[in-house]
Amino acid sequence: MLVLSRAVGEIISIGDDIALHILELNGTQVKFGIQAPSGVNVHRAEVYQKILERQAAEPQANP
Repeated sequence: MLVLSRAVGEIISIGDDIALHILELNGTQVKFGIQAPSGVNVHRAEVYQKILERQAAEPQANP
């Protein structure tokens, strides 16, 4: 895991087309914006886990 320190207004780049913008620091909380192509899904971990659980529970279609 890469751990970085950034200040408000700074950006972290991931690959060529994803950027994390540091928007606000408030005590122990960080507010950031994610800029990514429309084909890249971005979810909080707990939301993504529920999506995966829902997909696993769906019946699989046989070709």
